[in-house]
Amino acid sequence: MALKHVGRLVNNKKKCAVAYRVLPGDPNNCLVVFTESLDAADHDSLINLIESNTAQNANEFADAMARAHLSDGRIMLSAFHKTGKMIKVATNQVEMTPNTNTSILLSELNDQIAKQKGVTVADLAMKNPATGETVKPTAETSVDPVQLNTSGTNQPNVLTDEDLAAQYRSQADTMFKEAKRLREQAEELAPTKRKSKTTADG
Repeated sequence: MALKHVGRLVNNKKKCAVAYRVLPGDPNNCLVVFTESLDAADHDSLINLIESNTAQNANEFADAMARAHLSDGRIMLSAFHKTGKMIKVATNQVEMTPNTNTSILLSELNDQIAKQKGVTVADLAMKNPATGETVKPTAETSVDPVQLNTSGTNQPNVLTDEDLAAQYRSQADTMFKEAKRLREQAEELAPTKRKSKTTADG
């Protein structure tokens, strides 16, 4: 089965979901979410959404993300934006992989779609019906790819191994603190019974 919205980086094959194939005013860049940068629950939510009819029928994956909820109730698109999971990458650095036997550069795919529609690649960016310019996938989210685009200009186009390592360390620190907090709560509810030498009665 072919799946839309899934790809990987050309240089290191890191898997990603492509939220926006084209950014408004910046047709040579896209926004992706690296699947391995997510915790288990968010990763499962993302994969389940990708495989859903909602996502497969959506022109841009971000449109489906704007209506989907993570396991903790947050809207996926805005949650990933706020937590820095939406990464700007050059479209010629991402290859789309609809199945294990097929791959095509996102830049080439965008060119093909634009030619089929008789428009420029820049015209493929999601448009806000009210203004015809800036993009807001739905009223449920405040995420605007134009803001993401301008706010992300200082980010490198491709995530380096050092960047990912820093993310992993940050996640590990967060998980460690969370585990410690949960252990403390568990101790309050039911203190651990210390093993002690017991003598048989009678």
